[in-house]
Amino acid sequence: MASNNNYAYNATYNHSNASNIHTPYGSGDPYYNEATGFITPNPVKKGTSKWVKIGIPVALVVVAAAVVGIVLGVRAHNKSSSSASASGSSAQGAAGGAANAQNDIGIYPTATDSLYLLPIYPSTTNTALFTSPTFNPSAKSSLAWPADPFQPANPAPTSVRPDRPRLIAPSYKWQALPDMIKNDPYLKQWNDTIFGNATAYYDLPVVKYFMDGDSGILDNAREIKMRVKAFAYVYRMTNDTKWVDRAYKELQNAVSDSFGPSGDLKWNPTHFLDTAEFTAAFGYAYDWLYDVWTDDQKTQIRNNMIFYGLNRGLIAYNNSDNLYTGWWTNNTQGNWNCVCNGGLTVGALAILGDDTSGAAEQLLGMTIDNAKNNCAQAVTTDGSWTETANYWYFGTTGHAEMASSLMTATGSDYDLLTVNPDFWKTGLFHMYITGPGSLFSWGDHGPNKFSTTANAMFLYGDYFKHPEYVLFQRDQHDAPEPWSMFWYNPTVQGAFWDGMPLDHFFTDQLDQWASMRSSWTDENALYVAMKFGKNQGHQTHNDLDVGDFVLDALGTRWAGELGSGDYRSENYFSNDTQESERWLYYRKRSEGQNTVLFNAQNQLVTALPQILQNLTTGESQGSSTVMDVPSDSTALFTGDLTSADDSYGVTSWKRGIRLLNGRKQVLLQDDINTSTSVMWRMHTNATVNVDGTSATLTIGDKKLQMTILNPPSGVEMTTAAAVRLSTDPPLIDGQVDQPNPGVTVVEINLPAGQYSLQVLFNPQWDGMSASDFVTPPSVPIDSWTLTSHNSN
Repeated sequence: MASNNNYAYNATYNHSNASNIHTPYGSGDPYYNEATGFITPNPVKKGTSKWVKIGIPVALVVVAAAVVGIVLGVRAHNKSSSSASASGSSAQGAAGGAANAQNDIGIYPTATDSLYLLPIYPSTTNTALFTSPTFNPSAKSSLAWPADPFQPANPAPTSVRPDRPRLIAPSYKWQALPDMIKNDPYLKQWNDTIFGNATAYYDLPVVKYFMDGDSGILDNAREIKMRVKAFAYVYRMTNDTKWVDRAYKELQNAVSDSFGPSGDLKWNPTHFLDTAEFTAAFGYAYDWLYDVWTDDQKTQIRNNMIFYGLNRGLIAYNNSDNLYTGWWTNNTQGNWNCVCNGGLTVGALAILGDDTSGAAEQLLGMTIDNAKNNCAQAVTTDGSWTETANYWYFGTTGHAEMASSLMTATGSDYDLLTVNPDFWKTGLFHMYITGPGSLFSWGDHGPNKFSTTANAMFLYGDYFKHPEYVLFQRDQHDAPEPWSMFWYNPTVQGAFWDGMPLDHFFTDQLDQWASMRSSWTDENALYVAMKFGKNQGHQTHNDLDVGDFVLDALGTRWAGELGSGDYRSENYFSNDTQESERWLYYRKRSEGQNTVLFNAQNQLVTALPQILQNLTTGESQGSSTVMDVPSDSTALFTGDLTSADDSYGVTSWKRGIRLLNGRKQVLLQDDINTSTSVMWRMHTNATVNVDGTSATLTIGDKKLQMTILNPPSGVEMTTAAAVRLSTDPPLIDGQVDQPNPGVTVVEINLPAGQYSLQVLFNPQWDGMSASDFVTPPSVPIDSWTLTSHNSN
């Protein structure tokens, strides 16, 4: 299912405004299909623009289906061929010709997949046009941003630029933007979409107060922030004050008697993410519309932001109220620290100079250093995000908004971008964790994203000089929103995939994961990702999932993640100790993962798995969107996972996964020595037909064959429902576990013993006969090499 590139704007009510929508999540997730790769999709209305999203346009489709695990359906092909060539005799002329040709083509993806929301690229061999990623201001001078006239010699957090706006989008960028939109197809389409979304939001009722259990009123805050950004943007592009009036209506609602409790708890400081996002929304509104607000409006906005936001931040930092202490300021390397410090910083910068209370200056003396010590450290040594693939969105959005606001308002980021020398790698993390069947989304995926996007990739790509980040993100469905208009460097050219290795191994011990694929641009490509990593240290958003994996092929996901449980479940976020009630819920238990269960028990939270090998033949994709994979191309990832289960009589457990036959087949192997029972598990929402030691999985008209090689005597594949085992400890009284309709578990059960359990995955590729598949030899994991499985 693909949506084409026409321009239709659809708006629907988010669940917080629609009483007829119910989801066990409360929050749901407008990106759930992209987030987890597990969903039973409702029909998507044809004709929706690939760029219409930002929470509301897809909320109904996703919220209605958010209880489901794995992705159903096969993506349709919707491709077109394009050809153009660079011209000019000199290098600069060639580059300029290529840039002009790319502009003539416009938006390069032909569509966005309506199931996974990922771009669909045309099949073309136009290697002259889409070459190595680069920034080329000499060839694209008409698209380069002018230099910022504000260049303080000695930047200070409390010394701000003299003109407005001062946050993210200074006036010199607004002045340049109209001409840049005319000359860049991406800016033009994003601008059109922002206008379309703002128009849709305009006619909606103000956001309705909704307390969503442990997620508080975070949805409300982020939706208001999303709307205010769109209204302020359109006003500054049109000078039509109706957008100012509509923004003020939203701000007034957020502090009205009908919005939540009275007093200083209105923005729910007990769940400080809510307070921070409201503060940011008010800060952007105050700053971007500063020149048009009346004095009375400024006073109202400023006083409310101080009372409900900044003062609550001071209390949190000073731990002067037991209700909302600033626990997130202390050794919290994740999205909480980034969002909370980011929102407070944005609010403080917005009113600096107008604030007579002193709150803004006090907070700027706290938030920057605290974020450098915590938020910026959420990226590990290999670029992974310490929480999960989806909480990367929340954390990097808060971090990027804070860094960008500091740079534009005061002339420096105060090393927020560079204090962690590995922070630049997080763009690679995001790229490699994205497969053709969505993210490898282990752990929780979070509440609604709304104003949260992956557009920090634009800021990071430009700042760290990694044009591939910019080129990758500009094709994504969440690209069109106001931040993109100012973080995007239009002098970028080339293809993100040109020279991009197919495989990457992330070896920091916290996560230890591998990403392997057959193409960056073919939606039918094979993609395998597996993680070892620790079961603790992820801000209580992780699963007990050592050895977990996902598998994509033929345009769909065959094995994947179940995502978040119900955030309202009792003690869902209690802690990550072995006895935590969190591990009672199926989606968090080891049995809810694509891994091996020993003695039907959860893995140990103290697991310290070790990577044994991570090897690849090292292919990179070229300029073409057609990847010609050599027949001997392969990659493998193996680890010793014994420590995850060694209290259950497991003497040894080693797991390895590798690509075979020119990346057309996958071998998953477990070498096990145990005195207890073994249960191999994989979650799919394919229709599964079992035949002894093999199974045929069917999704739409696509099939995948699974086979146990050299099976132990009497062993068969079986299927089971994705529900808690009958031997599991009982749930907390009154709690109901998260359902997983449409999800089937493929199982292999073994008694105590010593095994080399080998499962071969054969996607049934078009044009490939049975004789084209290989049957690899049996090789102990310790003896795996790049060539160890070459012979039948």
